[in-house]
Amino acid sequence: MIEDLRTLQFLLSRLERISADSAVAYRASGVRGAMLRVVEKLEVGRPVSGPDVKRLIESGYSLLEKAAQEKVR
Repeated sequence: MIEDLRTLQFLLSRLERISADSAVAYRASGVRGAMLRVVEKLEVGRPVSGPDVKRLIESGYSLLEKAAQEKVR
C-alpha cells in the first residue's frame, strides 16, 4: 500500500495543475477529493479498499491523459 500512497500523492500533485478551463477540470476535482480522503486514511493506517484505490489511480491517469490531449490541440 505504500506504493499506492506514493502514486496517489503523485497524481494529486499533477491533477491540481489541470487548468480550470479544461473540459476535465470538474471531474478531476471530484477524483482529487476522493484521492485526498483515501490518502488521509492510508496515512493514519485505516483500511481502504484495494479495488477502490486501483480505480482512483486509473481514473487519475486517465484524466491526466485527457488533459494532456487537450493541451496538444
